[in-house]
Amino acid sequence: MPRINHQMKFITVFVVAFLLLQASAEVSSITAATSSLENAYKGSQTAAMTKHTHSDTINCDEECSRRCSQAYKQKRCTIACLSCCHTCQCVPPGTYGNKEVCPCYANLKTHENKPKCP
Repeated sequence: MPRINHQMKFITVFVVAFLLLQASAEVSSITAATSSLENAYKGSQTAAMTKHTHSDTINCDEECSRRCSQAYKQKRCTIACLSCCHTCQCVPPGTYGNKEVCPCYANLKTHENKPKCP
């Protein structure tokens, strides 16, 4: 009788381990699918925020004038902004911050590895 009991315990442990592995695999696939959907949503959100109605290019002069309108050194701000705008075709909303809307704009650096874009 003890031998049957030992075999039953082994089978039970095996089945439980199998079910846990299966559940773990399902959770992984659900997490990956959720992450994929979140990335797609963020990408479409960013595209919607930076897309302009009549053309793919934006008016960098107007956008940088707006962006630098409250800067202490407006000329320096505008020159840097224009360079960034021509490279990225995007200028963040507002006069300060919001760089997460334009990742290219946010990631440009000077030779000293400082943020280039105002």
